[in-house]
Amino acid sequence: MAQGGEVARDRSLRHTIPASLWSRSHLSNEDVRSLDHDRTSDLLIVGGGFTGCAAALAAAQTGATVTLIEAERIGHGGSGRNVGLVNAGLWMPAETICRKLGREAGERLVAALSDAPELVFGLIDQWNIDCSASRRGSLHLAHSRAGVRDLEERYRQGTRAGAPLHLLNADETERKTGSRAFFGSLLDPRAGTIQPLAYCRGLARAAGSCGASLFEHSRLDRLQRQGSVWVAQVNGHAVRAENILLATNAYGAHVPGVPTPEFATVHYCQFATPPLPAEMRAHILPDGEGCWDTARIMSSLRLDADGRLIIGGLGRLAGAGARIHARWASRKLASIYPHLAGTSFDHGWDGAIAMTSDHLPKVVAFGPNALSIYGYSGRGIGPGTVFGTQAAARLLRDDHAMPLAAITAHRERMKAARTLGCELAARLVHLMHPMALRLRTEQCRA
Repeated sequence: MAQGGEVARDRSLRHTIPASLWSRSHLSNEDVRSLDHDRTSDLLIVGGGFTGCAAALAAAQTGATVTLIEAERIGHGGSGRNVGLVNAGLWMPAETICRKLGREAGERLVAALSDAPELVFGLIDQWNIDCSASRRGSLHLAHSRAGVRDLEERYRQGTRAGAPLHLLNADETERKTGSRAFFGSLLDPRAGTIQPLAYCRGLARAAGSCGASLFEHSRLDRLQRQGSVWVAQVNGHAVRAENILLATNAYGAHVPGVPTPEFATVHYCQFATPPLPAEMRAHILPDGEGCWDTARIMSSLRLDADGRLIIGGLGRLAGAGARIHARWASRKLASIYPHLAGTSFDHGWDGAIAMTSDHLPKVVAFGPNALSIYGYSGRGIGPGTVFGTQAAARLLRDDHAMPLAAITAHRERMKAARTLGCELAARLVHLMHPMALRLRTEQCRA
């Protein structure tokens, strides 16, 4: 399995990360600018992913002076390693969110994130972002009979909250996917797919066209409060700002003066085939939906604009796990689409997810006019765009209509143990995968 050749060293994660397919299929011709002078801005944003770039665009449109710094390249972290599914809502169903937050706060968050695809695809249209956008829905696939019951409950809760969901049986799911491996599915027509790195960089380009100043290879070294402003040390220069947004999510490093976001780090790997011949992919996801399944150690499935089939699953492509996860992907591909058995992968990469114990994002107000937002738990595109856009309004206009109330601090217990446990569980499931899936497929019509 080739891994795309190019690698990048991320100091916060301390391992060599294979370049994603998205970085190979979206070659930016834009000049890379590093911050090389002192600056003063209304808003300083740290992190050039979905959240940071959406905030930069929203803030710049108000006429505010905006400085965004990114330690690597725009979209280097999870935003450029994403599956590219633009989903509505969070991973949890609506009633679970309301139980965790309380009815009023839960319904406010559910409503805001239900509209997330509309915001994402609206920005794509407004700013002519070339990111292979396709709004043909998503399929949540039942990997077992228990998965069908899970989808039935999600359907009940979702439709009660007003979501236009469709519950599909095994035969309908086979027509949608071209595979007999699934017991049913839940179709959400609000959703879609994008090339995530191209979308992230498109947001950055739009922000720049509105006057925002974006700097790459510009790492935050220290942050402190001086009087009524924040002063950030970046590349040996001082950036002064009245407001600050930390939007590094799972890729932030420890910085003096900055509260370290608290979460377990979960890795998600993906493997892409070469573009498939038309006759091979004729019945594979013919309507173009992006998919993920109901398994606890979940996996995903989608096609890209060039006809590559992309298989994703929990796991880190480092150390002993790399071979385990790569072999699993080959077996997974053959078990879902037997006619693709033996098809190689020419790209493999992983990304880090900031997973909170309650699977809810965190908005931490760590000082005057200062927010840190993280913890999308695998749902970065829609929530990142929503939270970034509304964080700009909160900071610049003192608009308190955030989709989630800010807290002053957040602590997570057993972060390292949960991180390790998730990786070990993914390795175990991926080692056991072939027999389990074969039995499920044989039983599907029983």
